[in-house]
Amino acid sequence: SHIFKKNHDLTKAWRGKTEQLLRVDEHDFTMRPAFGGPAIPVGVDVQVESLDSISEVDMDFTMTLYLRHYWKDERLSFPSTNNKSMTFDGRLVKKIWVPDVFFVHSKRSFIHDTTTDNIMLRVFPDGHVLYSMRVTVTAMCNMDFSRFPLDSQTCSLELESYAYTDEDLMLYWKNGNESLKTDEKISLSQFLIQKFHTTSRLAFYSSTGWYNRLYINFTLRRHIFFFLLQTYFPATLMVMLSWVSFWIDRRAVPARVSLGITTVLTMSTIITGVNASMPRVSYIKAVDIYLWVSFVFVFLSVLEYAAVNYLTTVQERKERKLRERFSCSCGIPHSKSMMLDGNYSESDANSLAGYTRNQMVPEEEKQEKMVVHLAMSNESNSSRKRGLKGHVGLRIIQNTHAIDKYSRLIFPGTYIFFNLIYWSVFS
Repeated sequence: SHIFKKNHDLTKAWRGKTEQLLRVDEHDFTMRPAFGGPAIPVGVDVQVESLDSISEVDMDFTMTLYLRHYWKDERLSFPSTNNKSMTFDGRLVKKIWVPDVFFVHSKRSFIHDTTTDNIMLRVFPDGHVLYSMRVTVTAMCNMDFSRFPLDSQTCSLELESYAYTDEDLMLYWKNGNESLKTDEKISLSQFLIQKFHTTSRLAFYSSTGWYNRLYINFTLRRHIFFFLLQTYFPATLMVMLSWVSFWIDRRAVPARVSLGITTVLTMSTIITGVNASMPRVSYIKAVDIYLWVSFVFVFLSVLEYAAVNYLTTVQERKERKLRERFSCSCGIPHSKSMMLDGNYSESDANSLAGYTRNQMVPEEEKQEKMVVHLAMSNESNSSRKRGLKGHVGLRIIQNTHAIDKYSRLIFPGTYIFFNLIYWSVFS
């Protein structure tokens, strides 16, 4: 305790020495260092802490980073025997000159202030200054969605002096590409971060002149697996489901119509869901091509059954007129006609297999004459010539239109060919 009483208040003594060493009040820090001379070089390096979000709808990104500036201001030099630097917080920043760097094309940005302003100022005896701050910025990113979701996006965060042209302030990357550091834990759920790199160039404004501009460029590649599960796979299943109608009885109108309408509405829902989360761009995206081609396939399957149903009705009308013509031209009194539309049993078919269209019973056997007409489709006639192989097989052949047979091959083959071209072009 006796030794402690002899010690002076080091905090109080160091504070007075600090004010004397920095000589803040002896200079006008509203002017840049070496005012009237050549441009002052200001080095910049950045450490990216996190890439918070990428928004396709707003076409922007949000990034949190440590922004550091390096320059020399001889007005802040001080004598030192041990060549140690002095570190200060944001309160001293308001009293001295600092570069007026801002983020070009930024929408929102702020310096973190919890628990205090995240600002650090470090001054070295020879007048070199390190000025560091922790910033979160939301900036524009002009994205091209022509290959979405098989796309890659390149975004840039641009830094520039607001007031000082290249004649007063030379902004540069302190260590080239090594000036940009990233946290190894940076990751995004929807994108793969391929690379970060830096560039610099001059920007011209007609009213004020040329300015040094620094760029933080990063390339993102979108993960495709999410869209395979949520978009491509369901759309492919809907197209395949629409092909089931080609194997359904053409006379089962409710089954085939309801299947076609269901697949069309489902495809419309998928297209609406994808476009709801995208900006309203005026060009066609890759996902639009796939979904709309799939929608066309589903819609054509509905039109295919409409054609089958129409041609079947026309064919039955012609056969009905033909039967009526034969029954009226036979000239036999008390004649009767038996009409079979194909829905008959095998025993009925065998019992009538020996009759022709206009075969009559001899007059000696019966006084009443009878004419039996068999109304059968072309498929049933050909199958009867080959012999009846079974009731179920006969019904399938009779109730299948030629368009259905061709559609079973044309639709899957064309869709597979489209997929081969699509994935070879966009992948």
